[in-house]
Parts: sequence; structure tokens; C-alpha cells
Amino acid sequence: MAITKEKKTTILTKLDGVKDDSESIVFVKFNGMKVGDDTAMRAKLREEGVGYFVAKKTLMKRAFDGAYEGEMPVLEGEIALAYSADAIAPAQQIKEFVGQYKENIAIAGGVFQGVYKDAAEMTEIASIPALPVLRGMFLNVINSPIQGLVLGLNAIAEKKA
Repeated sequence: MAITKEKKTTILTKLDGVKDDSESIVFVKFNGMKVGDDTAMRAKLREEGVGYFVAKKTLMKRAFDGAYEGEMPVLEGEIALAYSADAIAPAQQIKEFVGQYKENIAIAGGVFQGVYKDAAEMTEIASIPALPVLRGMFLNVINSPIQGLVLGLNAIAEKKA
């Protein structure tokens, strides 16, 4: 369906804003999603601070052409953008929905730290734990030797008593 020049300009402006304000962009391939599922997905993404925008692939290519390092992934089918100022959130959230709606949604690639990534790389990035979880893991690594020392001292204290 043809769209007016004004509408194209509006979409390109929106895509430029996404490009400038986002740390990470995920190209989402979607097909045959029910309206209720799509609405629920958009609401959940919004809660997590992730934007979701559908545009024509030709306009996406025009907006993102030469903007990032590497080669833009091949975009086939119906494509949307998931984007956020958080570097990992869009990929994590879309991966969560891929698990729910396997036949209707997939990661087609994306942009991470100014470099185009293919679908496999973006799926790998989505597997990175959230920042609070990583902080907890780090604290556990730091705390482990101290905990071992305390348990050892406690065992010696019990043996003497």
C-alpha cells in the first residue's frame, strides 16, 4: 500500500530519533500475530522501557544505511523495530516473546554498540543476564572466599568447644 510523502517523512523522522536515542535496536520479524497478543506484547515492552515500531523495510534501509558499522542484516517478511536506551533490554524482551509466540515472531538481527548483528548474535546478546543479576553474580564471586574462611573458622571453633 502506497503512503504519502508526508507520512514517509514522519516515519523517517521517527527512525532517525530511534537511531540517535537507542543503545540497541532489534529487527523483529513478525507474521500472523493475533491483535490481542500484539497489544499485550506492546504493553509489556512499554512497561520495560522498550519501544516497538513497525515501518516499511525500504524506509528502514534508507534511515539506517551507513549509520552503523558492518553490513545490515537481510530483512525479509514483515519487520518491526524494538529499541531502548538499555543495551540489552530489547533483545531480552523480544527473546522472551519468541519463546511465547514461536511461529509468529523471531529476531531477524539488530544493532548493538553501533555494529550490525545477525539473528544468531542478537539471540546470544539476549541471553546475557540483566544488570542486577550480573551484580549479584559478581558479589557472589567476591563473597565466596570470605564465606569459605568463615565456615573454616566456624568448624575450628566447634571442634575446640
